[in-house]
Amino acid sequence: MTSGAAVRGLVAGFVGVAAMTTGEKLEQAFTRRPNSYVPGHTLERLLRLPSKPDAERLWLNWAMHWGQGVLLGAVRGQMARRGLRGPVGSFMFLNLRLLNDQTLENATGVGTPPWTWPVDEQVIDLLHKAVYAFTTGVVADRLVAGPVGVPARRKPWAAR
Repeated sequence: MTSGAAVRGLVAGFVGVAAMTTGEKLEQAFTRRPNSYVPGHTLERLLRLPSKPDAERLWLNWAMHWGQGVLLGAVRGQMARRGLRGPVGSFMFLNLRLLNDQTLENATGVGTPPWTWPVDEQVIDLLHKAVYAFTTGVVADRLVAGPVGVPARRKPWAAR
């Protein structure tokens, strides 16, 4: 693993979380969906802290929300370095982000499997995580050089 790609990936992850969070706040303004404190309660359990109400876990919530996204960005940076780039690389990264969230939330007993959620919550979660994954991917692909010749240069459709 090269530290340069990982560090650039952290930057990409930060930008991805910022885009996702902005989208969440815009969506909440229209849907009136309340803030989720699942990230904070997940971190609370991982750190074996005593349970506290949501209002007392705001900073823990933000630490988990931003921390997961930034740290996973390092993985996306490594993916870009190894040639897993573009929309396919970002789609693969979306699945990694979903797997990470669900593993931590369900292993700690804070969350429930997503197929048990109402459909509107499933759609909202997938859309926000897609914004994160594809934004992180675009930034990582620009900041991290991939292997030479990956992807292979092709002529535009009209020139073939």
